[in-house]
Amino acid sequence: MKAQASRPTKYWHRLEDGRVACDLCPRCCKLHEGQAGLCFVRVCQHGEIRFTTWGRSSGFCVDPIEKKPLFHFLCGTPVLSFGTAGCNLACRFCQNWHISKARQDDVLADRADPQTIARAARDLGCRSVAFTYNDPIVFHEYAIEVADACHELDIRTVAVSSGYVNPRPRAEFYDHMDAVNVDLKAFTERFYHRICSGSLAPVLDTLKYVRHETDVWLEVTTLLIPGENDSEAEITGMAGWVFENLGPEVPWHFSAFHPAWRLSDRPPTPVSTLRRARHIARDEGMRHVYTGNVRDPDGESTWCHECGGLLIGRDGYRITRWNLTDDARCVHCTELVAGIFEREPGDWGRRFEPVRLAEWRQATR
Repeated sequence: MKAQASRPTKYWHRLEDGRVACDLCPRCCKLHEGQAGLCFVRVCQHGEIRFTTWGRSSGFCVDPIEKKPLFHFLCGTPVLSFGTAGCNLACRFCQNWHISKARQDDVLADRADPQTIARAARDLGCRSVAFTYNDPIVFHEYAIEVADACHELDIRTVAVSSGYVNPRPRAEFYDHMDAVNVDLKAFTERFYHRICSGSLAPVLDTLKYVRHETDVWLEVTTLLIPGENDSEAEITGMAGWVFENLGPEVPWHFSAFHPAWRLSDRPPTPVSTLRRARHIARDEGMRHVYTGNVRDPDGESTWCHECGGLLIGRDGYRITRWNLTDDARCVHCTELVAGIFEREPGDWGRRFEPVRLAEWRQATR
């Protein structure tokens, strides 16, 4: 596919030595003319930072909202998911490395303007559009334009992000989002530096910002890697921080690692490790803690923190029980459940359906 022209951005400044600094994320890449940042998609052209993947995607599909994962947001409904290329971290365990580390045209097989995406979501029966597969921070401008088009059609927007972003672009970005799942990858600077080529502190700052300064629905995911971030001490410390700084109602997902990319020599995470982490987090006061990437109906289901009754039964993204009232209360004890729920859950289940947007593009010509 022929490359499209780059688009201007606004989060950058010129340096005295002639380089241009990108101000989008804490990496603050300082670039000479023609150079690209670590993300590959923000480049120095004509003395400014420009963005090269507007309107181009690595693919679209309709899948369950629970796959993001979001367990307290529009349960059971389908979401139109897509990503672009590039990422501002370099996680050695990346499950989507062929997208996040792609050099643009390698994976950008579909294209769509924001209005086309919004119409496709509406026509496909999706209640939301998700920016995922690679971090939407690196396609900041495009994601915001898509979000605006979606909101005009009453389609909500979801970000799946590492939270690695500077304060000014962060505020603009989350002003356009309805929900986010942020990866809290570990709880040590050593892990972020050695495994992700990043830093923990900005992620913690983003988590606190989203939770306390916005109306965006927040859930958190931690991928547990054997021998790297799965010790009892680290999980306990992380759980204490989450409880104190984000509060007990934020849903937290502990997901299993599967060997990938530059950590392909590591073993997968045992289910027992996920269950231990869930137990620790609940002991620290977290109310809604889940296990992911494994078959574990108990750990996938939502339980009432007040009476212990089953609220939402889940089995592999499929909802098996629904014990919430119309106003999102436990049917057993009437305790209010935090989240954004509709009166009844959707019935999308486990389905995964790839979508090409050519039909909607042609309809607008």
